[in-house]
Amino acid sequence: MSTDQPIRWGIIGPGTIARTFADGIAHSRTGKLVAIATRNPEKPGLVENFPGARIVKGYDALLTDAEIDAIYIATPHTGHAEWAIKAIRSGKHVLVEKPIALSAFDADAIYHEAKKAGVFAGEAFMYRVHPQTAKIVELVKSGVIGTIRIIRSSFGFNMGSFKPEHRLFSNDTAGGGILDVGGYPVSMARLIAGAAEGKAFLEPDKVSGVGHLGQSGVDEWASAVLKFPNGVIAEVSCSIMAQQDNTLRIIGSEGRIEVKDFWFASGHKGGVGRIEIFKGSEQQTVEVKEDRWLYSFEVDAAGDAIRAGEKEFRAPGMGWSDSIGNLRVLDQWRASIGLEYGVEKSDRRTTNLAGGIVRRGSSIPQRQIPGISKPASVVTLGFEFFPNFAAASLTLDAFYEAGGNVFDTAFVYGGGKTEAIFGDWHTSRKVPRDEIVLIGKGVHSPLCYPDVISKQLDQSLNRLKTDYVDIYFMHRDNTDIPVGEFVDAMDAEVRRGRIRGIFGGSNWTRERMDEAAAYAAKNGKTAPAALSNNFSLAEMLDPIWAGCVAASDDDWKKWLNAKQIPNFAWSSQGRGFFTDRAGRGKHDDEEIVRCWYSDRNFDRRDKAIELATKLGRSPIHIALAYVIAQPFPVIPLIGPRTIAELEDSLSALDIKLTPEQVRWLEP
Repeated sequence: MSTDQPIRWGIIGPGTIARTFADGIAHSRTGKLVAIATRNPEKPGLVENFPGARIVKGYDALLTDAEIDAIYIATPHTGHAEWAIKAIRSGKHVLVEKPIALSAFDADAIYHEAKKAGVFAGEAFMYRVHPQTAKIVELVKSGVIGTIRIIRSSFGFNMGSFKPEHRLFSNDTAGGGILDVGGYPVSMARLIAGAAEGKAFLEPDKVSGVGHLGQSGVDEWASAVLKFPNGVIAEVSCSIMAQQDNTLRIIGSEGRIEVKDFWFASGHKGGVGRIEIFKGSEQQTVEVKEDRWLYSFEVDAAGDAIRAGEKEFRAPGMGWSDSIGNLRVLDQWRASIGLEYGVEKSDRRTTNLAGGIVRRGSSIPQRQIPGISKPASVVTLGFEFFPNFAAASLTLDAFYEAGGNVFDTAFVYGGGKTEAIFGDWHTSRKVPRDEIVLIGKGVHSPLCYPDVISKQLDQSLNRLKTDYVDIYFMHRDNTDIPVGEFVDAMDAEVRRGRIRGIFGGSNWTRERMDEAAAYAAKNGKTAPAALSNNFSLAEMLDPIWAGCVAASDDDWKKWLNAKQIPNFAWSSQGRGFFTDRAGRGKHDDEEIVRCWYSDRNFDRRDKAIELATKLGRSPIHIALAYVIAQPFPVIPLIGPRTIAELEDSLSALDIKLTPEQVRWLEP
């Protein structure tokens, strides 16, 4: 795109903020408003409020409009992620009104789509690109008030009374103060804490919030305290039912800075912004005079980035990691007060963010596992790290869409949360049960006894919303118990039809597996036919958790090759050993050092790096390809926390290592 060609904007959602943004386009140097998409083109005032713009019916019409370069999304909060992703997939640049999404997980999914599509995506915190904000950052960096200690900031107003029809009081539209205006003081606090360190922003290492939930279940007033690694403490608050002073206060060792309504800067149509500096009895006013309209700065910041081929705002605009970090704080704030919107729960979030699940079925190959009647994907998805259904469903949806159908759950993960999330997911998506290979696990220490299996499986199946699992693992072994008692208990569940495939041991030794098989053969019982131990190109030297067993050494490989028992291998990529987090001179990560650092493992890591360079891939891709390429069945468990991490792991599935390459990787 040429540097003088105007960015042709379309707007989805013709509300108040859309009109304000349209004013910004009209007074910008880079933009031109072309069209407004609305579901009600007959609504009075559209022509007057958006002069010169075409009024088009339906949001989808704007996505295919060849005259549109960029789309500003001004729907209610609950529509931001859906229409951002749809616009991005249509090849449009997007600027999304804050919050860009309901959570950091959703925002990460949007930016991942933008990265793949090669388009600009930004969150519309207009104050971040205004000269007044740059001046505040400059003053903080100059040390004019000494070392920054405390930041206090609020954004609160009083709606007067409960208005059930208003979006701010509606749970269905993710109303309340935290998402609507709480992001302003949080984003400013992170900006200032970062400026104190010479960085674009800084993430707090602790967030603690309180708030009042009104009759519709949204926050009507709320406060939070953020503690940053550099010792800065921020006190932030927001409200829709309490008028606050809305003043930013930056308190340093030698004075303070105060800015009234910092997000409004020098005013909607320009004017003078004032930054007050107090040092002892002295007071100084720094004026920031601007003739330009407030939102024109945002239009031009996005326009300049698009013209330059950049995909995100330049600092102090909200870049991708800044935007995700800001929402992560809001997520923690909401969690502190127990605020989860109905639209984030399984009975309402029945599709992916883009509004539908399309099973492509081509990214993840499938294989036949002995004892399992249905084909199974060559990798298994584990997802015990997610805080709630909304976050986990993003990865579950993406894995299923790509052809994945093996899911790993366990009784102890998150106190049962993982099982409940999976149950909600497959029922809300109406995924046919006969398409799923479901792994359950129970009898974890300290309750590692045969009589616990049935009781825990009762609870697991209830959470999983199914009457059987395909694979079941005893999560730990208890060598004080005769192995036959475990076999008897598992055989009973097979005969009851609650295990309709295979069972085995997770973190069991070869000796106990052999003993269990011998007992089953002698007594006419179902024999264990699966394993779930660690297996990786890097051999685990010290157990990650108590009772863990690795199956990566030469003796284990001989046993696995002879038995051909499928191993559902956890930590199959070495838990970061094949990433930049590890290295001969890096000792910050205690777990990686303790569990993986050895000369032999570093030799393997060096070879993985060498082969990855040759193939144009990453060492972690080689590590996953190595596991799958074994002459015995290994089904790696992967635990991505974002869609980007999932797709990165899946990209390794097209690497087909030869037997010679596998042996070469094993010095």
